[in-house]
Amino acid sequence: MRTTLAVGTLAAWLSLGGGLSAAETWTGTISDAACGLSHDKMTDRGKKGSDRDCTLMCVKAGSAYVFVTGGKVLRIANQDFKALPQFAGAAVRLTGDLKGDTITIARLEPTK
Repeated sequence: MRTTLAVGTLAAWLSLGGGLSAAETWTGTISDAACGLSHDKMTDRGKKGSDRDCTLMCVKAGSAYVFVTGGKVLRIANQDFKALPQFAGAAVRLTGDLKGDTITIARLEPTK
């Protein structure tokens, strides 16, 4: 009886999202919250530069890094992730956990 109750309780807990979440992998681009999907605002202001330059400049000015994938802009929870400046403005393969519209990065690498 105790075993059945314990298994039932564990199954209910896992079905409600209480268990460990498995990391997922997406492809997309590291951008900044000010520009989001497009860095065209910078071009419109007469500034020339790469998406990387724009992203780094906006982050330095106080904007946060974001991950753009499938036409969506996702917030990045761990802004201190060491590889973010390295991949600013670049296409990447991101592995992490998504909760709502916020992603926590576990791994970041260039797309192949």
